[in-house]
Amino acid sequence: MPEKTWDDYAESWDSNNAVIDYANHAFESLAPVLAAIGDGTARVLDFGCGTGLLTEKLSPRVGRIVALDPSEKMISVLEGKQLGNIETIQSMLSPDLISIDSRLHNRFDLIVASSALAFVPDYPHTVHLLASLLKDNGYLVQWDWLLEDGGTGPGFTEAQLHTAFEQAQLTDIQVTRPFSMQMEGTRLPVVMAVGRNRR
Repeated sequence: MPEKTWDDYAESWDSNNAVIDYANHAFESLAPVLAAIGDGTARVLDFGCGTGLLTEKLSPRVGRIVALDPSEKMISVLEGKQLGNIETIQSMLSPDLISIDSRLHNRFDLIVASSALAFVPDYPHTVHLLASLLKDNGYLVQWDWLLEDGGTGPGFTEAQLHTAFEQAQLTDIQVTRPFSMQMEGTRLPVVMAVGRNRR
């Protein structure tokens, strides 16, 4: 039996309580960064946006959001929400996409990646690409499951996050555990990394 793809999850994604809770907690933990970027005119990239649960929460607080996801059906669900200040891109992020898609030519005040970067084929390279899309003083914010040293599965250790952000020449790096989620009887911590582009 073939493995499920993200397209297979799209239809029921927004009715999954754990997914909703994760997006709510991520948005709450983003408050200091939203305060730092200011006045409601910010350009935001939601990397791995899925059906846009975080995008929906950001939409009233910022100027414009580019929502990027490789799943056609996830993007379709987001487009069905008809949020006025959202543009969608159904694609993987790559240097070629950055060079040809004009929506990625204007840099971003904020890039968010909520439970998305654990699924890319080359995590440090993707962080480097995302950092290249930030304006001066722009922020990259990532949430993923925390892996303890020696752990396996989709997630990261705090050291892996810090190293990738450092290698992408981000500064003011903060790695925290802002919330945890009850999953199948186990409390799983979520790790959050914040970095700033001061080049």
